[in-house]
Amino acid sequence: MRHFEKNFGRWVIKYRWPIILICLLLVVGSASGMKHLRFSNDYRYFFSEDNPQLKAFEALQNTYTKDDSVLFVIASKEGSVFTPETLAVVEELTKAAWQIPYSLRVSSITNFQNTWADGDDLVVEDLVEDARQLTSSEIELIKETALNEPLLIDRLISKSGQVTGINVTINLPGKALSEVPEVAAFVRNMAEDIRVEHPNIDVYLTGMVMLNNAFPEASQDDMQTVIPAMFIIVAVVMGLLLRSFFGTLATLSIIVFSALTAMGLAGWTGIWLTAPSMSAPTIIFTLAVADSIHILVTMFQGMRGGLTKHEAIIESLRINLQPVFLTSLTTAIGFLSMNFSEVRPFNDLGNIVAMGVLAAFVYSIFFLPAVMSILPVRIKPGQKSKKYVMERLGELIVRRRRLLFWGMMAVIVVLSLGVYRIELNDQFVGYFDERYAFRTDTDFVNDNLTGIYSIEYSLGADGQGGVSRPGYLEKVDEFAMWYRSQPGVLHVNTITDIMKRLNRNMHGDDDAFYSIPGKRDLSAQYLLLYELSLPYGLDLNNQINVSKSATRFTVTLDDMSTNEMLDMEARAHEWLKGNVPESMSVRGASSSMMFAHLMERAIKSMLTGTGLALVLISAILLLALRSLKIGLISLIPNIAPALMAFGLWGFFYKDVGLGLSVVSALSLGIVVDDTIHFLSKYLRARREHGMEAQEAVRYAFRTVGTAIWVTSFILVAGFSVLTLSGFKFNSDMGLLTAIALVCALLADFLFLPPLLMKIEEEKK
Repeated sequence: MRHFEKNFGRWVIKYRWPIILICLLLVVGSASGMKHLRFSNDYRYFFSEDNPQLKAFEALQNTYTKDDSVLFVIASKEGSVFTPETLAVVEELTKAAWQIPYSLRVSSITNFQNTWADGDDLVVEDLVEDARQLTSSEIELIKETALNEPLLIDRLISKSGQVTGINVTINLPGKALSEVPEVAAFVRNMAEDIRVEHPNIDVYLTGMVMLNNAFPEASQDDMQTVIPAMFIIVAVVMGLLLRSFFGTLATLSIIVFSALTAMGLAGWTGIWLTAPSMSAPTIIFTLAVADSIHILVTMFQGMRGGLTKHEAIIESLRINLQPVFLTSLTTAIGFLSMNFSEVRPFNDLGNIVAMGVLAAFVYSIFFLPAVMSILPVRIKPGQKSKKYVMERLGELIVRRRRLLFWGMMAVIVVLSLGVYRIELNDQFVGYFDERYAFRTDTDFVNDNLTGIYSIEYSLGADGQGGVSRPGYLEKVDEFAMWYRSQPGVLHVNTITDIMKRLNRNMHGDDDAFYSIPGKRDLSAQYLLLYELSLPYGLDLNNQINVSKSATRFTVTLDDMSTNEMLDMEARAHEWLKGNVPESMSVRGASSSMMFAHLMERAIKSMLTGTGLALVLISAILLLALRSLKIGLISLIPNIAPALMAFGLWGFFYKDVGLGLSVVSALSLGIVVDDTIHFLSKYLRARREHGMEAQEAVRYAFRTVGTAIWVTSFILVAGFSVLTLSGFKFNSDMGLLTAIALVCALLADFLFLPPLLMKIEEEKK
């Protein structure tokens, strides 16, 4: 290995032109795969195919109808939606909504199927017809009916009567990526037309289709803002810290080549792009800098020491080849461990970044020295540099080693205590910040009309036609009453409300008969009569299965955390187990429940991934450093930064969302880099130069301190740029990782050297 390190630099310089050509061909060949990259606009992509909540949700949708929907929300500036103009807008929009691509069903207060008795006949008709011609008394009757109808209140009409909704069920074929953007563009045009024609009416858009559309929009926004910002920051920081135009230019080439290679390979391997995985180029830009910095800083130090450019390149590769290889390998392992995550976009992010890190290693040890051997780099021997600052810092740490050891130990312990304050909590609407219309519109809907979180059930009725049994309907109604008594529940949609209304209608609209029919045949007759009277598109297939052996039961929830939602569903399941037959005792399913469970599953899976990554990285360090003692010592500054960062998060933020579930593994692979570089120089001083521990620490600071400081600064700046993202996954991940990197720098500079010296002192 020693012989290889000594001759590798000479070989690279000798064959620099073929190496440059091969690297350029590799970049072009890899990058050509970018034409195969595709954006996913389906929130289901966040879940693995065997995810139990996804399976339950898809089974429910296959039994009834899909709940992919667009919800138009109308708010009148006049105060009430019960005016001829506003009702006319709702009526016209309800009819026009059938023209939305892939629309399957349209529900609103105007086409709500109102029932009433006319002698012995059951009349079923739209609640609102020809709204512009309605009299004030007719509007008042419509208002009274709507505000007293359980199926409408807090679902399609607010209690105040000031906000109403038009819900459009969309049945996406799933054959083309253009389906979701097509629907989103269509409904946005409809909403804008209403705003222009009716300035006294506000229109808001939400629903699962709009959520799906927000994901690729967030990805594209990051491409236009975060990635360029990252590139500019790296270029500026590199220029200021390296003070070398060609060194900066060569490094920028490396990071661009690495990102192009990784994204191209992602295209070749069929990886789908999502909002989380679109942060990969930014992370690669940040990480790819590190290898180049270490090689260039050592090269420049050699030239300042009097070496020629070629001699400095050869010496830099001799010194840095092993640590650069180790840091690239351990960083790649950290990101590859993200494959343990239950969140598929995080698997993709880890794989793309790992490919970028390995590409950066290849380009850094081949292309960078080859091109630097050609470019005109001039550095005067003895030129003042930051080396002097690092020598002073090393001397200070040696003198204050005992104070720093116990002081940093106390800081690590105290900050780590904040981990106990952390609560796992997530809300998928909160994934987007207020710059997205989906977020602001959804917040308005949640505050003024209905909730966007739900829990759904398919309640079995023991056999074909069993939904008409009075005993079954009474149990469903009891379940509905239990849910309605729970805090945080806004609306319960159940077939029993229709059955009770029909029973009242068939008894002359007498309120005394607003109850479940007492006989099965009566329930079946009422249901058949009602279904035969319903217009096209408004049948009961969304609530009753084909064999009439189960009904859909939907609970709409107020704005609540994932923990509260899981607790609600758990308590509901306990109620079912103790009060209904086994056929009805099922678990809740919905897109909301999928995301709620995903957080818990992601944390558990990443604990396994992080543990395995730690074992692999530790084994690599033990073998590479050829010292069991030093390898074990390295674990402390590698584990401490994540504990400190999560502790700080616990003290200041408390809630940990899905985006932070991968930070421990992600940061582990990065923070180990500085430890490796410091320890490799420390051991080189001990083994090659026979230095004592204190002098070896000074040597490490003198030779690698500047490179560690520069790379850490760029890494922190790079991950901080992710906080500019409007997508919470990326912004939170970037912020916490940046905090972990700052903690890692403190641990490597202020704790690791005193720890090394203390162990040597005790040994003596």
